[in-house]
Amino acid sequence: MTTAQQRAEALYAARMTRVPIEPLTDADPGMTADDAYAVQTRFASMLLADGDSISGYKLGLTSKAMQQMMGISDPDFGPVLHSMVHDGDLDASAFIQPKVEAEIALVLDRPLKGPGVTTLAAARAVGGAVAAIEVVDSRIADWRIKLADTISDLASIGGVVMSSRIVPLDFDLRLVGMTFSLNGSVVATGAGAAALGNPLTALAWLANTLARHDVTLEEGMFVMTGSLHAAVDVGAGDAVRADFDRLGPVALRMA
Repeated sequence: MTTAQQRAEALYAARMTRVPIEPLTDADPGMTADDAYAVQTRFASMLLADGDSISGYKLGLTSKAMQQMMGISDPDFGPVLHSMVHDGDLDASAFIQPKVEAEIALVLDRPLKGPGVTTLAAARAVGGAVAAIEVVDSRIADWRIKLADTISDLASIGGVVMSSRIVPLDFDLRLVGMTFSLNGSVVATGAGAAALGNPLTALAWLANTLARHDVTLEEGMFVMTGSLHAAVDVGAGDAVRADFDRLGPVALRMA
C-alpha cells in the first residue's frame, strides 16, 4: 500500500523535475478527500522544510459547474507558499502545464479562525480586496485529475500575481465584474458571485474548514477566493490581463 508520505514524495519530485506523474487515483481509486489532505500536508511540509513559508491560501472548485463535474458539493483548498507569489513576469519553464484564472484575493488585517465564522465575521477580518491572477499547474500528467489528485497536489497551485492596490470593502464583491484578456483579446468574463456565490462566503468556508485542523488565518495573509471563469491555457510569450470593476487591473507575462 502506497503511503501518504510516498505520494507526497512523488509530487515533490514532480515539482522539482517538472516531470508529471500518473494520477494518484489510478493506483488507488478509493482515495478520499481526507486521504488527499494527508498527502497535501506532507507535500507542503517538505516545501516548508526547504525554507519556504505560507503566505496565504487558495480555494478551488468554487463554481457550481466545477463541483458538478467533480461530483462534489464543497470547494477544496491548499496553501500558497511565499515562493509562489510573483510580480508580473514569470518563467514559463518553471511550470509543467500552466493555465491562468482571474480571481479576487482578500487580505486579512486581523486573524480569522473558525468554527462558526459567518460571512459578516469574515468581512470584518478583511482589510481589502485585490485583483489577482492565479497560475494553476498540475504535477499530474495531462491534467487527468480527480478530486483526490488535485487536493493532494496543493489544489493545483502554480503561482499567484496580485495587484499592489488593496481596495477597502465598501461595495458588494458579488457584483464586481471582470474581463480577462490573452494577448490583447478578451477570452473570458466573470463576476465575483462566481466564487461560491460571494468571495466572503468562500473566506468563511475556508476559515471554518481550517479550524478542523486547528489552523488560523493570520493577519497579513491573503486568500485566493476562486476562479471567476474557466481556466485559460498559457505558454511562453503570452501576455495576460484581468480588468476588474473597483479593483482595477492585474497583468502577467510568460517569458
